[in-house]
Amino acid sequence: MSSSVMLSPEKTKVSEIDKEEVLRLRKIARDLRIKIINMLAEAGSGHPGGSLSAIDIITTIYFHFMKIDPKNPKWPERDRFVLSKGHAAPALYSVLATLGFFDEKELMTLRKFPSKLQGHPDKLTTPGVDMSTGSLGQGLSVSTGMALGARLDKKDIRIFTVCSDGEHQSGMTWEAVLSAAKFKLDNMTVFIDNNGLQIDGRTDTIMPVMPLKEKYLAFNWNVYEVDGHDIEAIIEAAYKAIAHKGQPSVIICKTIKGKGVSFMEDQVSWHGVAPSMEEAAKAIEELKAMEIK
Repeated sequence: MSSSVMLSPEKTKVSEIDKEEVLRLRKIARDLRIKIINMLAEAGSGHPGGSLSAIDIITTIYFHFMKIDPKNPKWPERDRFVLSKGHAAPALYSVLATLGFFDEKELMTLRKFPSKLQGHPDKLTTPGVDMSTGSLGQGLSVSTGMALGARLDKKDIRIFTVCSDGEHQSGMTWEAVLSAAKFKLDNMTVFIDNNGLQIDGRTDTIMPVMPLKEKYLAFNWNVYEVDGHDIEAIIEAAYKAIAHKGQPSVIICKTIKGKGVSFMEDQVSWHGVAPSMEEAAKAIEELKAMEIK
């Protein structure tokens, strides 16, 4: 095993959460928000709202739980991550660059030809990406296959998935939910970025998906609900999910689209519009002034 391998912490029980670790993760998430804004402004296109709503979740998964090796992205024993809501690729890219999967200078090539960082994750071109995603509704199906494959191969790996609330409007998402429950895939943990907005407006008016908790319970999943911007709560729920046996687990994370930038928060207009350089400067000023405690 390479000395650069980042091993996940003890996964067998919920232990007291280190306050310094939570503070570290909050600072990382703040810095990643700044990188997201910078890369989107430079690209002139992309999706800030969903990237900012999901970054606390993705930060916690990668920097606290995942077993990975940035120097060996294809390490067979690594945990897997699927960003089902592929339009939030800037969030994933900022994490992978910070961990050392590729040079951070690459972030400023987002969506440019022939950058390895395109608008949606591509496992064929971007080191550290485990699955190409973008068509909403497919990620959970892929994760189910990965989890079942890992079991058949007798590999001690975990599949982490981040999907959106809106993609629960897709039938294939629920087919995957059925399958994961049938096969009792307790080696997968799904996080739902429940920010309540999608490209055309609010999910509860376009095609309501709530109540997600009751639906997942009815489909025989192990379910938790947390504030998706409370890193300590995410850690606690994830420990419980990892320790739970006999069922797949889902953590429904209540989030705010555009979280961290006041003029973007809970605004559907920031779903797929990049900030101008002036707007980016204002956003970064806000983020740098954010109190981390």
